[in-house]
Amino acid sequence: MLEDLKEEVLEANLALVTEGLVRLTWGNVSGIDRESGLFVIKPSGVAYENLTAGDMVVVDLDGNVVEGEMRPSSDTPTHRILYREFEEIGGVTHTHSVNATMFSQAGVALPCQGTTHADHFYGTVPVVRELTPEEVEADYETNTGLAIVEAFREQGIKPMEMPACFQKYHAPFTWGKNAMDSVKNSVALEVCAQMGMGTWQLNSEQQGIPSHILDKHYLRKHGANAYYGQK
Repeated sequence: MLEDLKEEVLEANLALVTEGLVRLTWGNVSGIDRESGLFVIKPSGVAYENLTAGDMVVVDLDGNVVEGEMRPSSDTPTHRILYREFEEIGGVTHTHSVNATMFSQAGVALPCQGTTHADHFYGTVPVVRELTPEEVEADYETNTGLAIVEAFREQGIKPMEMPACFQKYHAPFTWGKNAMDSVKNSVALEVCAQMGMGTWQLNSEQQGIPSHILDKHYLRKHGANAYYGQK
């Protein structure tokens, strides 16, 4: 079942290691097949060097394991909620990459300070509120996903224009068109977080890029008349 998607999700998980986004087993990637309503995700706690496509776990949008011999990632309920509520996304990545996690732990949003950020994220990367004691006790991972959705809807943020967030006291989540695209957004978020902290060290008054430059850089890559890259 979904053999091609399992291979894609395996490659995306291994890219976390190649890109330096994970230590130990602190991360996971999933990808969804919208036609079947099933997604594929990394098994929980398995070292990346030992992963195979056959280890990937297939889950439905109700949270039921459809195929796989191992337990899926402990973050599976969060991925499920994001797929269910953000219907345009095709892949989700969760890491504890150092710089992006510092923003999460500090509860600090990342304004767009330059064109590198603008090429990937249309504005400020938001912080999602911490969970209440009741939410943590009841269903921590599901409520993490619901808090992300809540933040984006309350702030009127479009998920594909801002495919990233910082979960307060936790770590970043990113998503994209597919599994590997969500990893690329995780790479971009980590680099932009590092650049953001360096920018503030050099100029603590820097608040963000002018809107006309933000619009130009984001829209030339992602807008209706985008001209970046090849056709």
